[in-house]
Amino acid sequence: MTTIDQTPLARLFAEGRILNPVLNGPTKKEGRYGFRGIFGLKYPPALADEVRPPEIVADQVFAASYGDNKFTFLSGYLLSFEYLSLLVDLVGDSLTPDGKYIFFANNIDLRAKYQVVINGITFYVLPIDEATVYNELLELFYLEKGDLKKLDTAGKQDAIVDAAEKWTAKFEEITFEEGVKRMGPVRNKNENRPV
Repeated sequence: MTTIDQTPLARLFAEGRILNPVLNGPTKKEGRYGFRGIFGLKYPPALADEVRPPEIVADQVFAASYGDNKFTFLSGYLLSFEYLSLLVDLVGDSLTPDGKYIFFANNIDLRAKYQVVINGITFYVLPIDEATVYNELLELFYLEKGDLKKLDTAGKQDAIVDAAEKWTAKFEEITFEEGVKRMGPVRNKNENRPV
């Protein structure tokens, strides 16, 4: 059985970068460790021993590892395409060329679908249309929500990761710099919230 100490999550927990885990443990599939929660990407300077919330996060993160300190699957929501570079700074050494890394960015065109290679790792970057990463992944992999309804959180994670491992797609290949040029303004995540 894979334990957290064999995954990149151990370092992220030690650094205080893991927030609100919904799943953090072995899944139903032998040898697979799953995580669902938030990664803190950028924090403000800490004063004394106070703990401050992150300024920038990767939200709704789904991650899977079979140990060896690597992520084989990683997906999540980024408020801005540009935050992909912060993600690479955080976990780039934990990614593999044959892993599946799919991120949904809020500030790219709704018709855009990109493949971005950074340091030899391919990231699939898509617009967020269905409001949640979970729903986006179900749609991307043609999984029926009703089929997963009776599964627990770990079972749903396994269904998504199993589908991701078989999934192949070709999107427009662009550089990270080109994506930054094409992206729109970063949305104010607090707008339209009740006071």
